[in-house]
This record gives sequence, structure tokens and C-alpha cells, in this order.
Amino acid sequence: MGLGEMFRGIHGAAFMPYICCGDPSARFTMKLAETLVENGADAIELGIPFSDPVADGRVLQQASSRALSAGMTPKKALRLVASMRRRGISIPIIIMSYCNTFYSQGAARMLAQAKKAGADAVIVPDLPLEESQGFRKECRKAGLDFVPLTAPGCSEGRIRRIAKGAGGFLYAVSVSGTTGARKKVATEALSLVARARRSSGMPVAAGFGIATPGHARQFARSGASGIIVGSRIAEIYSKSIKEGEKKALEEIAGYCRAMKSACARTK
Repeated sequence: MGLGEMFRGIHGAAFMPYICCGDPSARFTMKLAETLVENGADAIELGIPFSDPVADGRVLQQASSRALSAGMTPKKALRLVASMRRRGISIPIIIMSYCNTFYSQGAARMLAQAKKAGADAVIVPDLPLEESQGFRKECRKAGLDFVPLTAPGCSEGRIRRIAKGAGGFLYAVSVSGTTGARKKVATEALSLVARARRSSGMPVAAGFGIATPGHARQFARSGASGIIVGSRIAEIYSKSIKEGEKKALEEIAGYCRAMKSACARTK
């Protein structure tokens, strides 16, 4: 199922959880992905860990560090994508990592390998618009959607330039700063979703700072096509896994169901 098909088939907003690949192990990442799918996830954003994840807050920085310490690499991450497909995970998988990850592996080669493994799209949070044209071209060659980010400070003109040639959806960064759960949803974040939809004509998924069903409901009501959550998921399993994987996955399952329910737009 591609991203376009996914958005067309959903009433409300898609629930799109982020997973840091390899935290705390590749085996747990597979179980986590299966648990999320079984409990309503519509797509998975799979983060390939990097030593200097500048867009991530403390929780995901720690997750990335644990994954790297456990031996996760870009090649292993793509093999895990292929394993997910073999095990029957059919929802869209979006690869997320930083510029250096792609260019150190050879961007064209890594993108082709990602497509072969079963990925549908790519997010590169530290790739600015002005330097993205070559990478976007390689994504098109590989048959992958390139998903760009836009932030609350972007003008509508810049949003249109960011969205030009993008694929799948536009990622609306709902806070200024790094990832991490926040207590409240800022008014400018909800406004960004509406402005981005109007300016780009594309589906818009909101991420950064979203943690609770209440947050998800607010964004769904504002017109977001998707809700992306990462830090809260990592917080849940990194604490509860001390009591065993079963406990961690049970808590994730309950959280996923609550978030999926909240993503349905209500009056």
C-alpha cells in the first residue's frame, strides 16, 4: 500500500508512529513494529540511528545511542525493512535518517536498496530546501517519495517551494526546536497544518511534540492527514521493558489503540 492509497482510505488522520531502529535490539524493533500494526498503525516511520541526531530531543537521542551501541547500521536497518515485508507488514514504511547517513553509504545506492527492501518514502530532517534538488532527483530515480519538512515560521510561498516535487505528504513540524513530548499544542502548530494544506495541496502530517490522544485529536480536527509520534513511544517502552518485553509491548499496544481512536476526526 502506497502513501497516497493510505491517506485516501482513512477516515480522519492516519496514525504514523516513529520507531528508532535497533533500540534496544533489532529483534525488539520487529516485535514493536508488529505490535503497532496489530493495534492500528497506518504507517511506520523507521529511524536509522545516527550519532548526531540534531532534530531529536533527549529521548530519541538516547534511543539512537542505544541502537548504535547494540550494533545497528544502515545496512542492517534495510535488512530489517525487508524482514518486515516478509513477515507480512504491508503498511507504508518511511525511512528517516540524516544527510550523512545517506551520503556516507552513497545516496543513490542506499535509496535503491531502501526501495528494494520495501520502503515507500524517505525523510531527511537536516536537508535544507536549497540543497535538496539532487537528493530529490535520486529519490525519484529509486521510486521513493521524498517527504520534506516545513515549520511554523515558513511563509506560504516557502511552503509552496518546499512542497514542489515532494511526494506522499508534507511533514509539518509542530514546534520550534527538537522532538520530544510537550504538554500543550501551540496555536501556531494548528495554523501551520491549515496553511500547509492550503499552500501545498498535499496531505499534511503533523509531528514533533505530539504525545497524547488529546494532542492527536486537536491535530485531526485541524485537518491533519497524519499524526506522527516518536518520543512518547520510546519513553513508554524504555521504562516498561525493565519489567520484560511482554509488559513493554502490552503498554505500547494500549497506547497505540488510544492514539488511533483519537485520530478519527470528531465534531
